[in-house]
Amino acid sequence: MQQLDDFDKKLLNILQQNNRITAEDLGNMVNLSTSAVQRRLKRLRESKIIEADISIISPLAAGYSITCVVDVTLHLGNSKVIDSFKALMATSPEVMQCYYVTGAYDFVVIVNTQDMRHYEEFSKKHLMDNPDVKQFYTHVVIDKVKVGFKVAI
Repeated sequence: MQQLDDFDKKLLNILQQNNRITAEDLGNMVNLSTSAVQRRLKRLRESKIIEADISIISPLAAGYSITCVVDVTLHLGNSKVIDSFKALMATSPEVMQCYYVTGAYDFVVIVNTQDMRHYEEFSKKHLMDNPDVKQFYTHVVIDKVKVGFKVAI
């Protein structure tokens, strides 16, 4: 992993708040020329320090009123079963995040659904009827206290 200098850190902190800001405005904010900012951003993107430039859409605005945190335990911990479950979660549109974790569970999955009926359909299809899933526990989110992708730099 490449080292980040103070200019990189300043640029990244600003971009995490607003990735639509122009290179010219960024340069003015950190005291670099526009071309220097553009070179740095290109390098940061090519080296995957900036993984993606995205717009974060409100799940509620898109019709997803329920967020669930699901703890999943698989029957077998072999690589074929784990890779199969990873692939299943990666292709499911309801899955917002999926983490392969250590501890009492194998996976923690963040799921957005339209309503409880939609979650029931998701859980039947991907969890209950999945022979690799030993058990799962669902936590329905009452309030999102902090959600984000900002990395402390």
